[in-house]
Amino acid sequence: MKVLLFGASGMVGQGVLRECLLDSDVARVVTVVRKTTGRKHEKLTELVHPDLATLASLEGQLTGFDACFFCTGVSVLGMTEEQYARVTYDLTLGVAKTLLRTSPDLTFVYVSGAGTDSSEKGRRMWARVKGRTENALLSMPFRAAYMLRPGLIMPLHGIRSSTRWYNAVYAAIRPIYPLLRRVAPTTITTTEQLGQSMIAVARNGYSTHVLEMADINRLGTWTPSSTANAQ
Repeated sequence: MKVLLFGASGMVGQGVLRECLLDSDVARVVTVVRKTTGRKHEKLTELVHPDLATLASLEGQLTGFDACFFCTGVSVLGMTEEQYARVTYDLTLGVAKTLLRTSPDLTFVYVSGAGTDSSEKGRRMWARVKGRTENALLSMPFRAAYMLRPGLIMPLHGIRSSTRWYNAVYAAIRPIYPLLRRVAPTTITTTEQLGQSMIAVARNGYSTHVLEMADINRLGTWTPSSTANAQ
């Protein structure tokens, strides 16, 4: 499987990249990044491109992919609906339209969020915008499209968020993570499980095209020891 990854420098994208590099079914990973990450691996190719809104110069290198994992996203804090839609809906759909020209037979896997509003009419602005983005992607004639809606994501294997207060929250939750998994298993997942679930739906498909937390955790592997030993 040849995978194209957007958002590889973010917390989710780092986790997805790690799982792609470990998975024997993934033969090649191409990341599109605004600046180089310095990551080296025999499977990995980085395409450095400062503006994801204009991919015309890269189109010749975006052909022949089996899957696109789209992990780019921003916090809604402090943003108007217009601003949030520009970096959530417009950017995502712009990339998807480019890939329809260059790799129309791929599976598009989009990291959305728990609570996304498919009706596009709810009170929460971010949920409406995410819902509109999901609906647009699901209507596009790719081989398949899947929307993953994680809630709280625990970073493993040294992965950290670029948002400082997120890291403080994760540090506080880490000691009680195994307990949360037992008492509220559909409220939390890990970067490892999320990455594995994205690879699984791209490889094998799934019974629904919108995956909630229970679906993500069902597809991804979790063991208490992997979380306990993560830094």
